[in-house]
Amino acid sequence: MEPVYESVVAVARGIFAMQGLQFTIVGDENVPDGGGAVMVVNHTGYMDFTYAGLAAQKSGRLVRFMAKESVFRHPVSGPLMRGMRHIAVDREAGASSYAAALAALRRGEIVGVFPEATISRSFELKDFKSGAARMARAAQVPILPVVIWGSQRVWTKGHPRRLGRTGIPIFISVGEPIPVAADADPAAATAAYKEVMGHMLELAQAAYEPLRGPDLRFLPARMGGTAPTLAEANRLDELERADRVERRTGDSD
Repeated sequence: MEPVYESVVAVARGIFAMQGLQFTIVGDENVPDGGGAVMVVNHTGYMDFTYAGLAAQKSGRLVRFMAKESVFRHPVSGPLMRGMRHIAVDREAGASSYAAALAALRRGEIVGVFPEATISRSFELKDFKSGAARMARAAQVPILPVVIWGSQRVWTKGHPRRLGRTGIPIFISVGEPIPVAADADPAAATAAYKEVMGHMLELAQAAYEPLRGPDLRFLPARMGGTAPTLAEANRLDELERADRVERRTGDSD
């Protein structure tokens, strides 16, 4: 029994119901009933980790997500994140979070990772970091690919949040576990599962209701939407990153 995690899930489900969110989950039988796994999830919206965890509910599993350390310092979310045994990620000192994730995997936990590290403004897959593959190799557990589509319409970077009763469909797809050999090259393993997720994402987009009018802003340019291209989105990310660095430098002067 995990009263904190289970209570948060119950409250979240109630909120989703009030919002009228329509979840379609396919492939959730691929979530292992036991043993460790690295759940890798694409990142298009701020609520992705709350939706991705639903994919493991059928198997009775609770996912330990890796999230930025600042969330754990928040007076409200911090105690909840710690109570749910999620894993804090300090980007300035990543060794401790990596060690914590490995320990969880070796205990037989599912650890959730967003390999893009940040939300994709283009709603295409960004470059993937190799950390998930390195963890899977070290712990000798599989990669569990998960794709979410539709969450960008609820709340994403650069757009107003829509947390009222919207009735937005959310599509979640779980792929088959992908083994990572003990001698696997992390870069090659990352490229392989990214290719799988790219195909899963295309299938999810094809199965989703057509977007029109103002909602074209949530559709990739490749599909006729008005979202930035991947190159444009990367440029915006770089500008944002440079601004953060400049502000940090200014604060330390």
